Amino acid sequence: MLRDNALLPSEAIRLTALGILAQGPKRYADLAAEVRHFVSRITGPSLDLMGSSLELLRYEGLVEARAGAEAGIGSPAPDTELTITEAGRREMIELLRSPIRGPINDVNKLIIALKMWFLHLLPSPDQRVQVDMLMEICEGELARLQDLREHHPDEPGLLVAWIDHDIGQLRQRLDWFRSLRDKV
Repeated sequence: MLRDNALLPSEAIRLTALGILAQGPKRYADLAAEVRHFVSRITGPSLDLMGSSLELLRYEGLVEARAGAEAGIGSPAPDTELTITEAGRREMIELLRSPIRGPINDVNKLIIALKMWFLHLLPSPDQRVQVDMLMEICEGELARLQDLREHHPDEPGLLVAWIDHDIGQLRQRLDWFRSLRDKV
């Protein structure tokens, strides 16, 4: 984690794998494919993100192979079933509770998507804290773009239209988070 406890890209991968396993056991090959698919669809292909190893989770005791599966360090067989351990659940909860630092970039989009995917795994009070945090981020981004918009009111070209488009999207996202806040 960074100094402010925001997630590093490798921790986003860790959260992805642990969150998937928190919903039920998965074969190693299926878990790897699901992590790779989800992350690459949110951020695009990235060697920085895909370099994280699922084997490390097993080595750290956060996941375990089904009884009778091969033991030791190294890649398990593709059909080895993995489950999350109690230590893995605690780690997943800690990762889900982490803050997000602005401005929103590809890694932050991934982390927000993960928080939305696994929000139901947090206790209700923590869910509200996370939604409040996401609302604050949207408000900060909105203020930043509105300031930019006010600084360039008469620019020729499409800059103002592009900024207005982004402001509209942020307002919609903020409204969506507000309605979500009432449900958690």
